[in-house]
Amino acid sequence: MTNDLPEGPDSAPRRRATLKDVAHRAGVSVPTVSRVIAGDYPVALGTRRRVEKALRELDYVANTHARALRGHGAGTVAFILRDVRGEAFAQFAHGIEEEASRRGRLCLLCVSGGDPGRELRALNLMRQQGAEVVIIIGSVVDDEAYRQRMAETARSLDRAGSRLVLCGRPPLGEGVPVTVVEYDNEGGAYAVTSRLLAAGHRRVLLFGGDVALTTSAQRFAGYRRALTDYGVPYEEDLVVEAAFDRGDAYLRMRERLAAARDFTGVFALTDVVAAGALRALTEAGLRVPGDVSLVGYDDVPLATDLWPQLTTVHVPYEEMGRTAVRLALDRRGDGRGAPADHVLLGTHVVVRDSVAPPPPARTA
Repeated sequence: MTNDLPEGPDSAPRRRATLKDVAHRAGVSVPTVSRVIAGDYPVALGTRRRVEKALRELDYVANTHARALRGHGAGTVAFILRDVRGEAFAQFAHGIEEEASRRGRLCLLCVSGGDPGRELRALNLMRQQGAEVVIIIGSVVDDEAYRQRMAETARSLDRAGSRLVLCGRPPLGEGVPVTVVEYDNEGGAYAVTSRLLAAGHRRVLLFGGDVALTTSAQRFAGYRRALTDYGVPYEEDLVVEAAFDRGDAYLRMRERLAAARDFTGVFALTDVVAAGALRALTEAGLRVPGDVSLVGYDDVPLATDLWPQLTTVHVPYEEMGRTAVRLALDRRGDGRGAPADHVLLGTHVVVRDSVAPPPPARTA
């Protein structure tokens, strides 16, 4: 039998083998090759061996991967992140990959950079590829334009047989075919701010983030609720925005210290922001927690690498990733007995070494 596909290291680059090529090589029909690949239909042992031999010789594995991306064969779980460099995002991704792999799915990753246009293009691509599950992770500006755009996308994915999952984002409203996995973001902020207030701090700097984004806005709400419950007035000059980036946090804290050292506690909206703040505080000759107490949010490994080790809020990022995949894949089409479409996971404060009572007020 002749081989009509070039082979060997000295030959020209071969074209991708097709089902027809494999069928021709094995001397069987195309449907027979499909049955052998799927493994869900009885095929005579001799025929199966001829097909498997042809698959190996023609390196058909690349083709089966392409079929998987189109939604045939092994299913796919796609997820879209703002940034792959953040430890919290990495934990999310690890949880998604673990659960998807356990269930025999491939994973696809896209990065949006926080750009709504890039995010929408990635969503459309995943719909075209036939991904079973499409997970979006990270905060957003929760305005009417976003809700309308995302609701339309969710319905489009649903019609294509895919399920949209929002992680760390609020629900889109009644009747939208979407699964939402959140964590108690505001509750964690309330608890860690309360930790500072209970230690005696009355001037607590809220540091980092952009309150126009959902993640920051919810933490800001928890901070304000704690102030109210402790009878401490809210002061706008104790709110400083900074990117969720160590370098920018360092610069913003240096600027704030140059303007005034009128606070004894700092609630940094992420552990990375806390690391930048800690460097600036230390360079300014301030001791943590002797002069200024500092808390963070996320409980990523960085929190225990700092000195002092950081009191922070633990967020179950890996569990969120696993839960997102599990709920989407377990969901039944008719909805009866289906997993919940909206899950709220808990957060808690991890107490370490960065909080102490404020230093005694200086007297003239």
